[in-house]
Amino acid sequence: MDTQYTHDVATTTVQTQPATSPSGTDAVEVLKVSTRSRPSAVAGAIAGVIRDQRSAEIQTIGAGATSQAVKAIAIAHTYLAAEQIEIVCVPSFMDVIIENEERTAIRLMVFRR
Repeated sequence: MDTQYTHDVATTTVQTQPATSPSGTDAVEVLKVSTRSRPSAVAGAIAGVIRDQRSAEIQTIGAGATSQAVKAIAIAHTYLAAEQIEIVCVPSFMDVIIENEERTAIRLMVFRR
């Protein structure tokens, strides 16, 4: 899967890739969040994707990255609530290959309610 674009805000890098929803029907934006990601910047990216496409997929590996992603979802909830948009988050696990090594990632699917 090729990276569609990269969103840089200060020291935050959020890589966005096209993907297919778990149901296999719609294209969903994939935001890859790291430990160094700023939650407010990621929240802005999440809110933008939710406004445009109604759902977003966030992928993290490790506790620090997952913590940043959860904070970002909470902040995005606040951003979107001002526009009367409610969101829900559904976590799941997935296996990914990084440098020929299998790792377990956490997938956080965010949908409009």
